[in-house]
Amino acid sequence: MRKSLFALAIGAAIAIAAPVHAQQKYQPEYRLSTVLGTAFPWGKGGERWAELVKEKTQGRINIKMYPGTSLVAGDQTREFTAIRQGVIDLAVGSSINWSPQVKELNLFSLPFLQPDYKSADALMNGETGKLIFKAIEKNGVVPLAWGENGFREISNSKREIRTPADMKGMKFRVVGSPLFNDTFTALGANPTQMSWADAQPALASGAVDGQENPISVFLGAKISTVGQKYLTQWGYMNDPLIFVVNRKVWDSWSKEDQEAVRAAATQAGKEEIALARKGLTGGDNALWKEVEAQGVKVTRPGAAELEEFRKLTRPVYEKWSKTIGVDLVKKAEAEIAARK
Repeated sequence: MRKSLFALAIGAAIAIAAPVHAQQKYQPEYRLSTVLGTAFPWGKGGERWAELVKEKTQGRINIKMYPGTSLVAGDQTREFTAIRQGVIDLAVGSSINWSPQVKELNLFSLPFLQPDYKSADALMNGETGKLIFKAIEKNGVVPLAWGENGFREISNSKREIRTPADMKGMKFRVVGSPLFNDTFTALGANPTQMSWADAQPALASGAVDGQENPISVFLGAKISTVGQKYLTQWGYMNDPLIFVVNRKVWDSWSKEDQEAVRAAATQAGKEEIALARKGLTGGDNALWKEVEAQGVKVTRPGAAELEEFRKLTRPVYEKWSKTIGVDLVKKAEAEIAARK
């Protein structure tokens, strides 16, 4: 009897002393979703996150990346729902693609809200970013860190675009967000929503005349080879990325490993943002020079011409501010105005 009690006491002591993560039930492998692969900063950010998580958790958490949103058959707009449902364990996703499920994410797509990188940083790192993370968390997903896809520029196969009049009647591929439909319609264009998997064939066949994306995507996807010979630097919005984890998966990890995954996301996010901006900031126009070297005509509208775009899209801005939340939009505008 005494031996049995002694054995039980020893067992209890060992259980108490054992690391918490040793008592957790972990999956052999976790699924990480991204839209783009490692030819792009986005995909490299996901890859780096997986590497850092394995390192920081001493191999307890192993992540496999699935680019091309292959876990949802390439449909970016289904990604957030799949994360909530547990089809996807982790993701590095775009605010645009998740905006149908989290209305506050439409903030970043308001036309001409963010005039420069300092404004983008002010939103991600300020009170606005915290409020956005709370909105995501209310939807059953754990947000950990920011990344960046970049300022989105517009290209086409028809002609130079310097003013809204140049866009009239042209067909543009846009992402699956009604806000983008409204923005391009306000500028006289004909927007067509389609996944990225369908975009390049549509551009190559002439089913659509143009598209909008960051320069890193334009170059990485070799968009100039599918007839896109005109590119306008208008930077009408900046598309942040968000590193997230499914709530049940997150709760299954020890506190120690949760913090390790968060630290890994923060580090990977900073590295990804630096990569996404490489060749575009600090007076370095390397990426723009690379675009021009491919025979693409780059147009840079002046201040007065950009004001024409802003004026025509202002009703869209005001309409969507009500959907997003006027207080949140005002908070974002104030943080941008106070940026340093």
